[in-house]
Amino acid sequence: MTIGSTQDERDRGRGTAPASGPRRASGPFRSPGLLAAAGHRWPTLLALALAVVTFADGLPALEFLAALLVVMPLCYLLFGALRGELRPPRVLVLQIAGLLGFAAVALTALAVDETLGLHVLAAGWLAHAVWDFAHHRTGRVVPRAWAEWCCVVDACGALALALLAQ
Repeated sequence: MTIGSTQDERDRGRGTAPASGPRRASGPFRSPGLLAAAGHRWPTLLALALAVVTFADGLPALEFLAALLVVMPLCYLLFGALRGELRPPRVLVLQIAGLLGFAAVALTALAVDETLGLHVLAAGWLAHAVWDFAHHRTGRVVPRAWAEWCCVVDACGALALALLAQ
């Protein structure tokens, strides 16, 4: 190796991969490690904690759970407006359609008997988890961390609603 050459230049001619820093352990203990990986998934960890705290001692009131299903898309509209991501107009129309759809599910859940209402809400919360996932994949309207957090909360909430509705 000559003065001023780099490892990449030296390896380029031999067909070997350039060195990429210190060697790392292989297997389950390799970097960045479980702790670092969990740090990148903080919205998921926070959502799991919230879901456990919310449903650990049973179901909250049906009316509260239905109201949350309406508040969730309202948050998306607020985020989208604050971030300036409700343009072009079709984005705003889609967000309002989502709000109306989730409100219809919430009102339907309140109009039927409680057990059926909980199952309707479980379906609505699961649908909102899919809505969150779509927003996470596109990275639009809401911050990706919010979409990840909300997706996990909604999926866990839907599961809890379905299991505890018996």
